[in-house]
This record gives sequence, C-alpha cells and structure tokens, in this order.
Amino acid sequence: MSKLLKLLLPLLLTSILSKAQPVPGTDENIPNLVTFGSEGETYWGDDNFCQIIFFAVPENFNSPIYIRVFDPDTGGDNDEVQGEWNTRTRFSVYGGKGSCSNQDARDGNLDGDYDSGSELDSKIFGNDPEYNLNWYTFGPYNPSEGEYLPEDGGYIFKVIIEGISGDDGNMYRLFLSNNANDNHEVEGAFAYYFKYKFRMHDDVTQTSHIYPYLNDTSTVYIKQSNFDWDKDGIILVRSVARPGSPMKISADDDWAESNFKIKKEEYFSSLDIRMVKNKSAHIRNNNVVIRLENQDGKGLKLYSVPIGGVPKYIPKPTHRKVKAQ
Repeated sequence: MSKLLKLLLPLLLTSILSKAQPVPGTDENIPNLVTFGSEGETYWGDDNFCQIIFFAVPENFNSPIYIRVFDPDTGGDNDEVQGEWNTRTRFSVYGGKGSCSNQDARDGNLDGDYDSGSELDSKIFGNDPEYNLNWYTFGPYNPSEGEYLPEDGGYIFKVIIEGISGDDGNMYRLFLSNNANDNHEVEGAFAYYFKYKFRMHDDVTQTSHIYPYLNDTSTVYIKQSNFDWDKDGIILVRSVARPGSPMKISADDDWAESNFKIKKEEYFSSLDIRMVKNKSAHIRNNNVVIRLENQDGKGLKLYSVPIGGVPKYIPKPTHRKVKAQ
C-alpha cells in the first residue's frame, strides 16, 4: 500500500463507516456467507469448506472490540439441509504476529499455515436452536491483540470458519462491533477477504457486488476465478473507465477463469464486480466462490465497502470533426 493511501484510507472510509462493519457489506447486497460441512459435496458451492475473513481496526482506536456472528449454528430456516442436520462449524479468531500477513492465510491454503498466529477464541456450533437466527459474540479484544499491519489498515484480526463435520450448508453473517450486545460501528474499521464464498439471491432482480481497490499502478491485469456459478447470469466489471466488461462464469462444480487488463484511469479507485442473475433460469440456493489476483498470482483484497465510493462510469468525450464550409 502506498504512503499516500495510508494517509487517505481513513478519509475515504469516513463517509461510509456504517457500511464497513457488516460482512457481507451493505453495498455488496449479498444475503449470507456460506460454509458447508467437511463431508459435503463441492457441487453444492463450497470448494474446500473453509472461509477466511480479515478485520482491520485503525491503530488510533483504543477501546475493546467484538466480533459478532449472526446465526452461527446449522439447523434452521436460514441454512441448507442435506438429509438430516449433522454439521458442526468451528469459528476461530486469530491475532498476533503472522496471523494475517502469512501468505497461506491470504491464499486460503489449507495444506499450509493458514491458521497462523495466536488463537484468541474458538467455538464449535452444531444444530443449536439457541443460536438460530441469533447473534453470538466473540471478545472483548484489545485492538493491539491483532497483527499490526499499517499497510493493511492498522491492527488486523483473522476469522476462520471451517466445516469440521457433516454435509449441510451453514449460512451466517459477521459484524465488527464496539459493543458486546449490539452492532455498533468501530470507527474507521473495515473488513477484507481474498477469497469469498456466499449465497446468491433467489430474486432474479437483485444484483450482488464485490469491490477490489487498485492501490498502486503495479497491477497490469486481473485474473478472476469463480467456482460453481451454475451459469447463473453474468459477471461484469464496472469502473470509472468501463461501463461493464463481461467475465467468464463457471458451470456446476467447475472453475472458470478470465483476465481483464487494467486501464490507467482505474488506478487508485475501486472496481465494481457486478453479479447479475439469470432472469429466465430462476436458479435458487446458488452458493458460489470467487477470487481475484494480479498478473503475478497475488490475491487482491476484496473490501466490505467500495473505497472512495461505488465507481461511476465516466465516458470519454467524443469530438466530432466539423467540415470546412
């Protein structure tokens, strides 16, 4: 992250703080995150039954913070049953040196040191009615218990969600709060992720979004990879320089990849990756996975808010030649 962005990031986020705390974020318009039990089938929309979310707390914030989970159990109307409810999901919070800077954690490499750092908390949820459609709170944590990464936004906490048994789908949401019993914003905080697993809307009129930010000019092109999209509509890249460039989408239990070259006008701004449903197929309960990386294979952060705001396409002015009289 450039020195200029370190200074500007809190200012860019100031106007959208209320949208920065939940995951999925308000502007993402995504119903729920999803993690299946470890005995699930990948064609249900989870490639490895693990999700990793990072929360950034600004270094000048000194009050305790809490990480709250909505509907952490698997066994209610919000979840996806496969036969009988038998899934157990572990939610773990990590901080300390190496917890978030470790490349395996950023890549979601389950064969590597993805659970690096110090485990601050962990809890396993099964079919627990007391948590169905209710919030569970981890914490409190001193912000300094996170890994200090000023280039990533301050003190960073890692949340790992793993399906450790069973085959059902656990739908849930997260919130970073300064209150143990309610969702109160942590000023200047935000979330990011490198690989995102979530449930698409059933309503074909709804469009979901993810928001990478190009914080320097080193990215020449972006490779997007998506899994198990079931050919459900289209994925478009929208920015200040493009009205909507289509990307390849995957079929059932399959990966699809495509590249798009970055335009100079897109540096130091957010991209709006728009996921538009198939209006005629009416596909329901569609769980998907998406990841973006640069030309060197380095994963790009997907932010819970569009830094600098949702990008608006600015068409280039056209100049018509005037014939001489």
